[in-house]
Amino acid sequence: MQEYGVSYSNGMTMEPFILGMVFVSLIVSVVIIIAWWKLYQKAGKHGWACIVPIYNSYVLFDIVFGSGILFLLLIVPVVNFFVTIYLYYKLARAFGKGIGYALGLIFLTPIFICMLGFGSAEYIGPQ
Repeated sequence: MQEYGVSYSNGMTMEPFILGMVFVSLIVSVVIIIAWWKLYQKAGKHGWACIVPIYNSYVLFDIVFGSGILFLLLIVPVVNFFVTIYLYYKLARAFGKGIGYALGLIFLTPIFICMLGFGSAEYIGPQ
């Protein structure tokens, strides 16, 4: 009987590699969720709000703009792209960071969220 898996000449399969990638992805995802949780807590909100779909956007907009209802702008096509960029700019400002940090949030979101969540940045409030 012939086996239909991806294999190399030495008989090794890709399964260990794929399992390793799944494990690393899960670890990274958990770290990012914890960073968001800590970021919400720094802003005086409940940390669990970061894991509740839709409500997390409402709370993030409340942290950044002072009004959570503005998250509805995310459902408008094309506008949501610009709103997201402005959201990250305002998030950087809400934690006392400048335009360079905002660009980091836009282009390298997971890394800069971890820096905000785990770092010494303090929440100033909507600017």
